[in-house]
Amino acid sequence: MRRDVIHSLLVANRGEIACRIFRTCRDLGITTVAVYSDADADALHVREADLAVRLPGSAPADTYLRGDLVVAAALAAGADAVHPGYGFLSENAAFAAAVQDAGLTWVGPPVKAIELMASKTRAKELMAGAGVPLLAPVDPATAGPDDLPLLLKAASGGGGRGMRIVRELASLPGELLAAAAEAASAFGDGEVFAEPYVERGRHVEVQVMADAYDIVWALGTRDCSLQRRHQKVIEEAPAPGLEDALRTRLHDAAVAAARAVGYRGAGTVEFLVSAEGRPYFLEMNTRLQVEHPVTEAVFGVDLVALQLRVAEGEPLPAPAPPPVSGHAVEARLYAEDPARDWQPQTGALLTLEVPDGPGLRLDTGYVGGDTIGVHYDPMLAKVIAHAPTRTEAVRLLAGALERARIHGPVTNRALLVRSLRHPDFAAARLDTGFYDRHLADLTTPGAGDPATAALAAALAEAVRVTGTPGPAPTRFGAWRNVPSQPQVKRYRSEPDGAEHEVAYRTPRTGTPEPYDAPGVRVLAATPDRVTLELDGVTRHFHLRRDRDRLYVDTAGASYTFTALPRFTDPATQTDPGSLLAPMPGTVVRLAEGLAPGVAVEAGQPLIWLEAMKMEHRILAPASGTLTALHAAPGHQVEVGALLAVVQEDPDATPVTASAPVPEENA
Repeated sequence: MRRDVIHSLLVANRGEIACRIFRTCRDLGITTVAVYSDADADALHVREADLAVRLPGSAPADTYLRGDLVVAAALAAGADAVHPGYGFLSENAAFAAAVQDAGLTWVGPPVKAIELMASKTRAKELMAGAGVPLLAPVDPATAGPDDLPLLLKAASGGGGRGMRIVRELASLPGELLAAAAEAASAFGDGEVFAEPYVERGRHVEVQVMADAYDIVWALGTRDCSLQRRHQKVIEEAPAPGLEDALRTRLHDAAVAAARAVGYRGAGTVEFLVSAEGRPYFLEMNTRLQVEHPVTEAVFGVDLVALQLRVAEGEPLPAPAPPPVSGHAVEARLYAEDPARDWQPQTGALLTLEVPDGPGLRLDTGYVGGDTIGVHYDPMLAKVIAHAPTRTEAVRLLAGALERARIHGPVTNRALLVRSLRHPDFAAARLDTGFYDRHLADLTTPGAGDPATAALAAALAEAVRVTGTPGPAPTRFGAWRNVPSQPQVKRYRSEPDGAEHEVAYRTPRTGTPEPYDAPGVRVLAATPDRVTLELDGVTRHFHLRRDRDRLYVDTAGASYTFTALPRFTDPATQTDPGSLLAPMPGTVVRLAEGLAPGVAVEAGQPLIWLEAMKMEHRILAPASGTLTALHAAPGHQVEVGALLAVVQEDPDATPVTASAPVPEENA
């Protein structure tokens, strides 16, 4: 058999899968080549590759889905092989053929196998002939009440596109049209088929690996039942709770499916397992799966290395796969808000730190400082835990996610932790309706202590503003505060929008301390770390600030706060010299003779406001001329209202703009 030794590999993909493939290539001494869109010019996979080739444009249709450009990039970089990763062109038979026609090694299955499995309807016909168990197809034109519920699926593609659940016959025609339109838009093929929808079914799949020497490995099972929008969120291997006879049947069916199409390389055969334990073939994915790390963990293999070995014409290292060891669980960390219909999030990813340790693995295409854009999948990373038992693996993964520091856009991290600790998941009561039943409970505010976290944020900010934890005065908005007096800070927590108000004071002894907070004692405070004693228990709070946002991480919880101004800071909203009302109140008097055109001195009281049983003096910010006056005794003003404007004399010394000085209202 022909042997094609791979020296340089182009990965026709991006993000974490490109980085993951590069990792194996480095271990094997293979030169790595990345392709990138304009939106990914500074992406991690580009930075990690030995060579990189630009694909002009940002949209996938103009870049990563352009097979001709990818092949040209491989030739230009001197690559001798192409790995498609997953998604994009990974299951595109024409692309696989184009790679081979260019004289490059294709790290994937034969073109014919891709073609045979590309259409789910044709694949099911083929599997029926191979004796693989199937759900009986339903003709939508003749469907009756006894056929409900139905599942409509796109014949080409996957990822939940073109998929609809139909529970009423009256809605079937409209759902067919909608599914066909979505499938045509996503995959260029509007064919849709119908089959019975299995309530409370489990999504169980079998990893296969085959070579050209008639060896086909069935590398155990994976459970991928926890899904949102028909896309997987948490996966594990082996699939828990399967009887030995069912596990054997799944393995045998997967091997039969691979042999039926003359498969080579890594592939996955997916099944739906009913609540009664009956398996039904769903599809075969002719590529590496996102969740492949859990299989690697329990079998102790590198599936990418095996893909490369098979592509080079080598046999698998043994007639049978290694034995299974332990249990592995993977969680997909997405930049999305589960409480708001899984809405994707974008923006600067300030921090991404996941604990490292025995049994933990992180696959990611991002690091802190990267930007999450609008063009691609919102998955930030996959966190994988491997331990001797399922209970230990689940606990290890939940703990790692809980201790991770993730600052920037909203993520599904809290949902993942709660899912892993949910009683149904712990008991392996798994099915694809898990989030339909439990999402509301999993996304409600937790039992954490955001008020204390907000206090820690305020204390850290007090130290940061003064520069030292000493008694220097601090400034908030338009006020100059006496540090020994109580200071108030307000925060809005995200994403729930709840507001928290905390008070502290800075005594002459130095370190800021809570005000009117019995049982709370400050042990240490710096701008990035606060240690509090709460009713005798010491707790640590780690902080990071980004403009008006503060991120607080503590044991068992993480919080994001937006600092709210106590009063409006005119310098941030208007031109210099504008005097704004720092709070709602009533204008009680003006300085004698105050009118447009008069000269004023820096620090001169100009306007008196009454609010909260106090009178507040509005001072001239600098020496100059009053050019506008909008205040008059008796006027009710809102916070931020423009009261007057002072044009500064450039030769004069300015003071703090609009600094109100409170006076006791007798």
